[in-house]
Amino acid sequence: MKTEISWNDFEKIDIRVGTIIDAQPFEKAKNPAYKLWIDFGSEIGIRKTSAQITVLYGIDDLIGKQIVAVVNFPPKQIADFMSECLVLGVVGSDKEVTLLAPGKAVENGLAIG
Repeated sequence: MKTEISWNDFEKIDIRVGTIIDAQPFEKAKNPAYKLWIDFGSEIGIRKTSAQITVLYGIDDLIGKQIVAVVNFPPKQIADFMSECLVLGVVGSDKEVTLLAPGKAVENGLAIG
């Protein structure tokens, strides 16, 4: 288990639901990955990121899929691509990632908390 945090620490993290609207192979990434464009609704808009999720997901599986992501990290350069959010997932024993998603379709941009 990681170090205990306070409720105030948790409240600083902005976790939102978004829908993947585009996905492309990320050929310049060190490890197999996709470039993703995610619609977080009118308040946040479209953010892009890369995700190492190629073991369990093909591009066709991703388009239209709702996911959960942190949207208030600063942008991070990954190879020639600027990542603007962090998609959340569960990492299995073989390093495969299962994306976190709402159990039912919800409005893009809704906050987790």
